[in-house]
Amino acid sequence: MADEFAKGLGIATTAGLGWMVLSGWYTTPGFEDTQLIGEIPTGLGTYGSLAIVLREVLFWLTIFSMLLFWVVIPGFRKARQAYA
Repeated sequence: MADEFAKGLGIATTAGLGWMVLSGWYTTPGFEDTQLIGEIPTGLGTYGSLAIVLREVLFWLTIFSMLLFWVVIPGFRKARQAYA
């Protein structure tokens, strides 16, 4: 069970850090303003738009990796042991 926890924590930490970096670059208008969750700027180029898409993907990867490795896989293993 410890290996699933470590995998989930590693993926969530890496994806969460990526999300925070991209959010800091693109959705933090200023130090005194809303940070990390501000409005997405308009007029971004191709790479800026890809960064915003990657930001959303990293957010959901963080959530789903924790759910998968901390809830689903251990629950599936316990259910399989109970069934056997």
